[in-house]
Amino acid sequence: MKVGLVGFAGSGKTTIFNTLTGLAAEVGGYGAKEKANVGVIKVPDDRIDNLAELFNPKKQTYAEISFVDVAGPQGEERSESGLDAKIVQHMREVEALVHVVRAFDNPLLTQPADPVRDITNFDSELLLTDLVQIENRITRLKKERDATRERELLERLQAELENEKLLRDVDLTAEELTMIAGFRFLSLKPILILLNVGEEQVTSEPATDIKALTEAKGLSLIQMAGRAEMDIAQLEPDEQREFLNDLGIAEPARERFIQAAYRLLDLISFLTAGEDECRAWTIKRGTTAQKAAGKIHSDIERGFIRAEVVRIEDLLALKSEARCREQGKLRLEGKEYIVQDGDVINYRFNV
Repeated sequence: MKVGLVGFAGSGKTTIFNTLTGLAAEVGGYGAKEKANVGVIKVPDDRIDNLAELFNPKKQTYAEISFVDVAGPQGEERSESGLDAKIVQHMREVEALVHVVRAFDNPLLTQPADPVRDITNFDSELLLTDLVQIENRITRLKKERDATRERELLERLQAELENEKLLRDVDLTAEELTMIAGFRFLSLKPILILLNVGEEQVTSEPATDIKALTEAKGLSLIQMAGRAEMDIAQLEPDEQREFLNDLGIAEPARERFIQAAYRLLDLISFLTAGEDECRAWTIKRGTTAQKAAGKIHSDIERGFIRAEVVRIEDLLALKSEARCREQGKLRLEGKEYIVQDGDVINYRFNV
């Protein structure tokens, strides 16, 4: 999973990046950096640890989240054509956007913190960027005779954007989504609002107007005290717990974020286990066994024969696949089987 941390300059994106990754990227650039910061974290999963105790594999591989800390536009200097091309390119490459919203006072910025303003304005930036892209594409399509369906769809989306409706709120069929997938529209991407608050606000609920706005937009909302939690993230795990307890925070920022990201993208993990490797594979909920096989290797998806499936709890209780088979806990599933979170799968294939 690749996630982009976005937002206006001064919102604390790099601080949040350091909090989540445990890295120490330079903060305070306010959009001046030329390259985006990139970091990867492993998703903790007790199931992999438990499988490793059973199989004693050569390698344990956890699911991963890649973070891209994207330089932000200056909140007071928005253009009439959407976001800067370099910013847009970074944003197009990620699966989901995390909008870091400033809810703390910053004496270096001329505007006071106003989360409702920033959430609204950033959505406008996404909308405008997509609108310009669509208008340019329609202009080119008018010269092509065989592009009627694409043009009609883009003209409908253009009208929705002109009415200030983000593409993620437009009712699109699976076929239509496939038709526009290559455009990687920004306002179509799933987005999580991350409210970056001061340490004194860490145990407070988000303000009523912020909650009302995010609920009206159908957006997920989490809250972090970026500066304080960044410092805590640099400590050893035992020390982290002590400082988090002092602040009244139940879980580390990373764990809270992972849970929110998986909910946002509706993700689950299936598992593979053996003497070589125990591994978690992240897929969308509702993925079929054959499509899930493609996460491992395209050859397995192409040559799919069947999936041998056992629940993680059954495998751990019975200690071996052989005993699971004897007890009727191991099932043979076809290509249309919908993979469930916690399935341990062994694929049979032929290419």
